[in-house]
This record gives sequence, structure tokens and C-alpha cells, in this order.
Amino acid sequence: MKTDCYRAISLFSGCGGSDLGLKGGFSYLGNEYPETGIEIIHASDINQKAVDTYNHNFAHKAICADVLNLDFSTYSADILVGGFPCQNFSTVNPTKNPEDVNNQLFWELAKVTEQVLPKVVIGENVKGFYYLKKGKYFNMIKNRLEEIGYKVYSSILNSADYGIPQLRERVIIIGVRNDIQKHFVFPNKTHGPESRNKIQYTPLKAVISSLYPENKKYFFSERAVLGVKKAKPNMKRALAQDLEKPCLTITSHLAKVSLNSRDPVLLVDAEKELYRRFTPIEAAKIQSFPDTFRFVGSEADAYRQIGNAVPPVLFWHVADAIIRQLLV
Repeated sequence: MKTDCYRAISLFSGCGGSDLGLKGGFSYLGNEYPETGIEIIHASDINQKAVDTYNHNFAHKAICADVLNLDFSTYSADILVGGFPCQNFSTVNPTKNPEDVNNQLFWELAKVTEQVLPKVVIGENVKGFYYLKKGKYFNMIKNRLEEIGYKVYSSILNSADYGIPQLRERVIIIGVRNDIQKHFVFPNKTHGPESRNKIQYTPLKAVISSLYPENKKYFFSERAVLGVKKAKPNMKRALAQDLEKPCLTITSHLAKVSLNSRDPVLLVDAEKELYRRFTPIEAAKIQSFPDTFRFVGSEADAYRQIGNAVPPVLFWHVADAIIRQLLV
């Protein structure tokens, strides 16, 4: 356990994936992720159901509030973290409208940064945020943080490279206040061919205890399978996952997963053409939530919270690197 204490403000905290990673003190697939010494002094999200889940799992409590209505001018913190909503920057969202200033919530992350002036600010978003319109939106937040007084580091991290059985790429933005005369290097990969010890990726089978769940509602109907078979060749999906490899990225609409989509599914029996979606427990494990984490609300609520979450294990590695390199 860390003895030092670092104060953190968490915006867009969702159900708490990023904050669990920030704090540490959990286990996942037999590995321990020790406490980091980070104390979260404020956590908030606009979604009440996500806040309910957050408050069920953390001793410190989040509030349900719109960041537009919050003022942090009296706060003092070492770290500010914000995984600002990403739907409008996703490469798979056909209705995205990133030009709408109401969708550009990274400005709020910058506003709070200017109010608090933390030593480190952490931003997180989908890979598309980095590439969309030749990096237009990424450069907006980068330039603003530099204007406020921060050195900006960025990298696209893949969850699979850190022992998570999911190919989930996210851009991580690290702002380091200019008076901190240290440079930041993103954490070394722990898994995959580029890892130091060449440890193999964690396979999907590590979190799938049985292909046959007790409840049959997770299986797709014969009609759904027939629909895939009749679809045009360029529309056929049924993205059955290889249990020996990491899973494709899971999303926030897991409750409505279709065989005619880009969502990953499980092929239970090829001969019988049996496909199914992931259960909420499986989805949470794919995202690296520990077994002790509980989701509040309906099953659809849980799926949405899980799909929107930041994988805790990934964020633990980021937090650990920040503390070791910048704050100690």
C-alpha cells in the first residue's frame, strides 16, 4: 500500500472504471493491482444510474451533476482526470456531429484544468478523437492545455497490451504542468510480442467460464442466424470470437447486440449454428472489472455502463506510471 496521498478530481466518471484504476487495491485474473495512494476528492457524472453504481462500489461518493454547472475554483488537486464522452468522435458512429460545440466536452476538461491547475491532467477518448479530421479536435485540446501551461503527451494504448482480453484502443492524453521538470513516458506493455518478456496476450477464454450460460436468453434466435445467412456478402457479420485470442472491442449497446453488426459474439456450436451475446458478468470481466465490482440497475443499465467504462487495469498502469515518474 502506498503511504503518500495524491488528491484527484474525476470528471465524467461513469460507473467508476477509471477511478478504480486510479485508486488500485483490487485483483484481476490472479494479478494484484496495489493501492496507488490516490484519494479522489470529487467524482461526478451526468448519468444517475452510473453514479448509483459508482456509489455502491466506492467509499467516497460521486455526485450526479452536469460539469457545465460545476465550479472548481476553490479546489486543490494533484491530478485531474476526465474521460470526456466519446460517441461523437467514434469512427463507427454514423450520426456523430463533432462540430456541435455542445459535443466538445473536452473544453470543460480544459476549463477545470485552468481553475484547479493540477500537477497532472489525464484525458481519455476513442482512437477516432486522435485521427478525426486529421487531428483537428485532438489539437484543439492539446493547444488549449499548452496555453494554460502544460506539456502534453499522448499515445494510443491497447488494453490487450496490458493483460486485458480485449482489443480496445484508446487515446490517452497526459498534461504535465510546466513547473514540473520531468518528462512522462507511457507504461511499458506487459503482454504481447512487444512486451519485455514476450508474455502472450490474455485470451478471451480466461473470462468465459462456460459457453452455455444458465439463462437461454443470451442465445440468438434461429431467425437472427437465418438473417445473417441471407444477408449480402458485404453485410455478413456474426463476428464470432476466437477464445484463444483477445476479444474485439465491446460497446455500450451490448444489450442490443445484433449478428448483423460489428459487435463481437460467441459461437457456441458451429454445427448447430448457435450464437450468443456476452452476459453482463462476462462483459465486465472483458473490461477488467474485478469480481467484487457490482453494477446497479437493470441488465441493460449494466451493459451500457460496462461498455462506456475505462478498463480499470489499463488505467492502473497509467496511474502507476504517473506517480512513479511525475509525483514521487
